[in-house]
Amino acid sequence: MFIVAVVLAVLLALAFGAAGGQKVAGVKSAMDNADHLRFSHNTWKGIGALEVLGAIGLLVGLALWPLGVAAGAGLVLLMAGAVIVHIRNGDPIKVFAPALVLGVLALAEVIVRAAAA
Repeated sequence: MFIVAVVLAVLLALAFGAAGGQKVAGVKSAMDNADHLRFSHNTWKGIGALEVLGAIGLLVGLALWPLGVAAGAGLVLLMAGAVIVHIRNGDPIKVFAPALVLGVLALAEVIVRAAAA
């Protein structure tokens, strides 16, 4: 069970680290997405920082399981918010599917991590 938690944590850390890093760095495509969703660029960078911190928390949480569970739960909430914002914006599911999938995977990671503890 722990191996599944490690694989999920590493994959999620890579995904959230990359997505959050683009937001924090102010990559044009990320800032265009912020504009589309009507977020200020500073708020968008803050969301990116939360994603990066969540990714770090997942990896550090491999040694300290409560931190991993907390980081995973935070990412689940972050992705739930992302899905809600996309739906309110009228985006089709193909636009917010990545947030939905990452949120479900983060939830699975939390469940597996808690069961492996």
